[in-house]
Amino acid sequence: MLHGYVIRSPAVAGLFYPDDRRELLEMVRGFLTGPALTLPAPKALIAPHAGYPYSGPIAGTAFAQLQTVRDSITRVVLAGPSHRVAFPGLALSSARTFQTPLGPVPVDHDAVAGMADLPDVILLDHAHAQEHSLETHLPFLQVALKHFSIVPLVVGDTTPTAIASVFERLWGGPETLICVSSDLSHYHTYDQARRMDDTTSRAIEQLKDDAVDSAHACGWLPVRGLILAAKKHGLTARALDVRNSGDTADSRDQVVGYGAYAFA
Repeated sequence: MLHGYVIRSPAVAGLFYPDDRRELLEMVRGFLTGPALTLPAPKALIAPHAGYPYSGPIAGTAFAQLQTVRDSITRVVLAGPSHRVAFPGLALSSARTFQTPLGPVPVDHDAVAGMADLPDVILLDHAHAQEHSLETHLPFLQVALKHFSIVPLVVGDTTPTAIASVFERLWGGPETLICVSSDLSHYHTYDQARRMDDTTSRAIEQLKDDAVDSAHACGWLPVRGLILAAKKHGLTARALDVRNSGDTADSRDQVVGYGAYAFA
């Protein structure tokens, strides 16, 4: 039996996104107004995790693809990079729920217990406590889906092959969505970022996992792990929306890139 936190409280509510329930709900619904572009519905998504004024429109494009399956997806495997804590492997949480201003999101602890034999998976609440890469996706999922649980994985120092093995263990059927959290290039000029992010997008669409590294995406490890899993399962990838902070909310001197991708 797992012991630890009962609730993982929000760490970046009021910073990356509104801490007021009504304001947050209205904002996320606005981001989700885009059309569902993919057919069939995605098995996996990549979406960014910056403050909502910066990356929210792009993340919304990704999660808008769930419109037709909002009732059937009941589990989300959510993987994102660690920004604050260094550790080996992939970190699970002992929390029973992850809280946002929109309410609690239950953790699928049957799935968590089922990964106890995987050598790269550890239980490390400290990795989750202040991490935003997973938290920023939760309000989008709460609005886009009806009832679901999560398997939250913060990715530390590991390999794409190890991540692909975790995804494989949790792959499931149409009830399971794999969701990778990653921004793209960081702190280049607008034109440089556009060129780099276009190259990264082509690599993702062509399922070239070895062409994505830390210069291209902060979540390069889970992105590469997803690409490996996608190749095994015969999925194709499509870029839905690729922009940067110079397009959404900031100057164009030093920008951060954001991409939304669907795998089906």
